[in-house]
Parts: sequence; structure tokens; C-alpha cells
Amino acid sequence: MNNILYLPTRYFPSISGAEFYFQRMAEILTSKYNYNIDIYTSNAIDFKALRNSNGKTLSQDNKYYDKVNNLKINRFQVNYNLTDKEILNELNRIPAFRLLMLHDDVLNKFIKNGPYLRNLLDYLLQKPDLNYDLIHTTFFPYFNCITSLIIGTFLNKPKICTPFFHFSNPRYLDFTVIEVLKEFDLIIACTNLEKQYLIQRCKIQPEKIKVIPMGVDYEKFSQTRKNPLDYPRFKQKFFDKKEKRYKLVLFCGYKNHEKGALSILKSIPYILKEIKKVYFVLIGPSTLAFNREISKINKLERVRILNFSPDNLTGYFDKKKIAAFKEADVYLMPSRSDAFGISFLEAWAAGKPVIGARIGATPEVIRQNIDGLLVEFDNPEDISQKVITLLKSKRLRKKLGSAGQKKVSQKYTWGHIAEETHSIYKNLINNFK
Repeated sequence: MNNILYLPTRYFPSISGAEFYFQRMAEILTSKYNYNIDIYTSNAIDFKALRNSNGKTLSQDNKYYDKVNNLKINRFQVNYNLTDKEILNELNRIPAFRLLMLHDDVLNKFIKNGPYLRNLLDYLLQKPDLNYDLIHTTFFPYFNCITSLIIGTFLNKPKICTPFFHFSNPRYLDFTVIEVLKEFDLIIACTNLEKQYLIQRCKIQPEKIKVIPMGVDYEKFSQTRKNPLDYPRFKQKFFDKKEKRYKLVLFCGYKNHEKGALSILKSIPYILKEIKKVYFVLIGPSTLAFNREISKINKLERVRILNFSPDNLTGYFDKKKIAAFKEADVYLMPSRSDAFGISFLEAWAAGKPVIGARIGATPEVIRQNIDGLLVEFDNPEDISQKVITLLKSKRLRKKLGSAGQKKVSQKYTWGHIAEETHSIYKNLINNFK
């Protein structure tokens, strides 16, 4: 049995693709491939809490999430009260850290991103039976990347990072910070476009990068409704009684500018000029900018928006969410901040057509006019035209959705992704012996 250390920024009940990826890998690899996986993370719930005490966190006495699907989750409080200088002084007292020889300017940027978990570092470095065959972290550029390098160096064991590198987002294009990725023994990229970017622009050696896409629990989204109580009819429950035949345009993700949620709201007036009978369903954590924009759009005549947050849901497999995917006519996420986009897979598993932005890795994920349509990022008029095109053509919706469903069932289940990850773990561990 191999012992693996997972060091994500956050874990469920936090909701995002990176957290869900680690959750499903941990669950499948332990149950199917006999790994022992220890998960150490922060107590942060939202992104703000990774570096700011005003964010949402789990309290120390909240034991409800100590286990998630029978896996123990070790959570440590984020240290907000230390200055960058104090953190650097603490780190420089760790021999394994000094071996990394990282520049202070680089480290300060990781420290500002958070989460700095002093107690986690102390706990692991002082643990008498610390014994891992491999360390794997996810999400860049956050401080858990540095923590992973410290522990991997201390143990002289292989270190993997799945960075979810958003190379179309300006915030990720600081090439001094990217130097840290070169310290890992292996990078897992979600797409070939991400790999090529890491090779050409970031100067990472090709042999240090493996491409493994994201996955989906295909059966949960594609299965027929055997028991109406298991998957209640979404339109029947949430649409007005006289409007159950109206179309449903669905978005699922963080409701900010990067994900395209604000652009969707701005596209609604254009859509309503041509198609009146449509509901817009948005699922995910809200932002102040989103709340301001939706308050303006809600004042329009005949607008129908259903807005769900994680507070209204019970997790990744919430019945309302799955029902919304099953009954959606179009899935719309015109994002620039996705290294892959797990929700596209969820929509395809349900047999739905998708619309994404023509930027970053998305054009590799969505095949234009084959299983979805592409739009210009942050262009409400372009978004509205593509939505209108799909809503007016049932035949096109079925064609694109069926092609996506077939692709997902053959290549993108979490079972396939876990099998590829297991193979990489095995080879890397054996090569380190």
C-alpha cells in the first residue's frame, strides 16, 4: 500500500473544480487502488478566507466535516496575524525550505495569496512517523504549493502539482511566480494547450508534464429518472405553474467576471428581445459585483432569474442542481478562468449543448459546432446570439448534446481519470526508489 499526502487549498464544503478533483481522486484511489491518502488543508470555505480573516471559515469546534465520504479531513486554521516578514523568518528556520532556494520576492507573492498554515507545517515536520511515498498538491499560485515542496524535500519524495493554470487570466502571468512550478517533479496539466503553454512560455521541461483531463460522475447526470422522488422535476418545482414549458438556460460556477457570470446577466436583455419564454438559472457562490448587476437586471420587465448559492444546496450532487442539468436546454459558462471546466462535462453527461468562451483551454474542451458553441469572452451580444441560436433549434441542441454525451461517456469519467492518475503515481514512485 502506498501512502500519499494531499495538500489542497480547501476541501468540501468548499466548492470549486480543484477541490472536487482532489475529493474524487482521493475517494476512488483509496477504494479501488488501495492507496492510503491523508488530506491536510485549511479551514477556509471561500477564497477570501485563504488570506483574509473576513472570509468564511469552519470553526475549530465544527466536527461535522472532519470526515467527508468516510475520508478523514485534517483542517488547520489560516494564520492571518503574521506579517510577511515574520512568516519568512519562520520558514527560514526550516532546513528543507532553505534547500529550495526560493527568492523572497517570489515567496511574498505566495504568502499574500495564502493560506499560510503554521500549525500544519509544525505538525508534519515534527510527526515521528511521517512517511509518504508521494506528495500531491493542487491549485496555483497558493501557499500550499510551497508547503508541498517543503514536505517533499524534507522526505526526499516525489512532488506533484496539478496547477489548474489559467493562462488566459492576467493574474496568472507573473513569470517570477511560475518559477516555483519548476521545483515539482511532475506537473499534471488538464489540456494539451495548458501543457504547451507551460513548455513554451514557462520553460518547463516537456517530460515533467503529463496531460490528464477532468472527469464527471457520468451516471449521476445521465441516468433516467427511475424514481421521481430522487430527481424532482426542476421546472415543475421552481417555474411558475403556467410557464413549465419555458426554456432553461443554466450557469453553474463562481458568479464573478472571470467565470462570465456578469456577462451572462448583461446578455439577458438582448436574449429577451427575441425569446421571451426563458428562465435563467444561476448556481454557485455570489460576489458583490454579481449582486449589484443582478439587482439591475431583475428590474427589467418579464425577466426570470433563479439564483441559487451553496447555502441553498447540499453539495456537488445536490438534487436540485442535478435536476437543473437534466432539464436545461442550454448550459452557458463563458469563462476565461477555467483550466478545463468540469461543469461542461456535467452538462454533456446530461446530454445538453454547451457554450463556452473562445479563450484559454476551452477551445480544446469544446469542439465548435460539434458538441458546443464558442463566444468571445465578456461579449454580451455574442453570448446572446449563440444562446438564441440554440434556443431556436431543438435539432441543433440535440445534435451538440448527444455528441458531448458520447465523448464524456468514453473518455471523461472519474474512473478513467483515476486510472490514469494511478498509473502516473506508480511510475513516479518506482522511479524514485
